[in-house]
Amino acid sequence: MAVDYYAVLKLTRNANQEDVKKAYKRLAMKWHPDKNPVDHEEAEAKFKQVCEAYDVLSDPQKRQIYDVYGEEGLNEVEFDVAAPPPRRSEPDDIFKEFFEEQNSWQRASQKSGGGKKVAAVESKLACSLEDLYKGARRKMRISRTVPDNFGKSKTIEETLKIDIKPGWKKGTKITFPEKGNQESGSSAADLIFVVDEKPHDVFKRDGNDLVVDHKLTLLEALTGTFVNLTTLDGRVLPIPVRNIINPGYEEVIPNEGMPISKDPTKKGNLRIKFDVVFPSKLSAQQRSDLRRVLGEVDN
Repeated sequence: MAVDYYAVLKLTRNANQEDVKKAYKRLAMKWHPDKNPVDHEEAEAKFKQVCEAYDVLSDPQKRQIYDVYGEEGLNEVEFDVAAPPPRRSEPDDIFKEFFEEQNSWQRASQKSGGGKKVAAVESKLACSLEDLYKGARRKMRISRTVPDNFGKSKTIEETLKIDIKPGWKKGTKITFPEKGNQESGSSAADLIFVVDEKPHDVFKRDGNDLVVDHKLTLLEALTGTFVNLTTLDGRVLPIPVRNIINPGYEEVIPNEGMPISKDPTKKGNLRIKFDVVFPSKLSAQQRSDLRRVLGEVDN
């Protein structure tokens, strides 16, 4: 399908060369891949199209041929051999030539308002302990205000993707550069999501360790038992308790805690804190039996 280069630069067909330059400067800076790290592929495609449009409309001979024959005419019509138009096929070459020297990108950004930046906006990202254990992908739909081509505010909506990494902790920050609100004459604010950890019904997190409170009867504390725990990734973990459980005793299971974010192949510990539940009353016979059994143990 033929490309409308005037539409790409948001120009009418009677636009002069100054209009073409202003439109290119604004759109090239908007869609430069370096300024769009999140939607890099989309920005790269639009940046390339903007540069192609400028390459044609900024050159009088090419523009005349395009106006008469369209995009196909640029490939079919022979140019003036005595003064052939420059063949600037690479978008980066067109961009560099427009701004003339290597550091002009920074100066151009400042002149357009890039030097003035609105304060970053922070928003909570509530995550379950399961998501922080296994990892997950979130799609966050946001709306923000930006200036239109005439400097008036308008609201746009878009969806951001966040890949939650196993082992992330509360307070971890994910930054989307220039995805916040934007005022006319300034760069858009950065949008920062801050991880917040939801409470879990079974597990508590202590750094890279997972902590579980588990109640035992007095009989289980003295004679041993098995504790079956369902892990955050759905496994059933049978844990034998063979020691006599004293008040405050913890059973530690290595490598069954939270993944360590810098090295998800390693994990913290699972710590089980036992609470011994004593009987509320004993019969005379039970008391006698206990004295006999425990007395034999002491002896």
